[in-house]
Amino acid sequence: MKRQLAVLLIAAAAAFGAAGVAPAINAATAPSGVAPACSSSYVSASLPWGRKCLRAGQFCKLDGDRYYHRYGFHCHASSRDGRGNYHLTG
Repeated sequence: MKRQLAVLLIAAAAAFGAAGVAPAINAATAPSGVAPACSSSYVSASLPWGRKCLRAGQFCKLDGDRYYHRYGFHCHASSRDGRGNYHLTG
């Protein structure tokens, strides 16, 4: 019985030790300086609410217009569609 407990403790210690040595890399732990891969028709943008690939016609936040200006886009009240959504203009 003592031997089985010792083997179990060693296996558990090895499992936890290995997890601490090689942490998993995901979106939460990825470096913030990495820009998303955007196709050639998009512009990579770092906005206060996250990194985005922008293109004219996409949905936008009206109150974020000043941030879109940095990348050559506009989100004004005149860009509202029939459903009430705003879209980027270039």
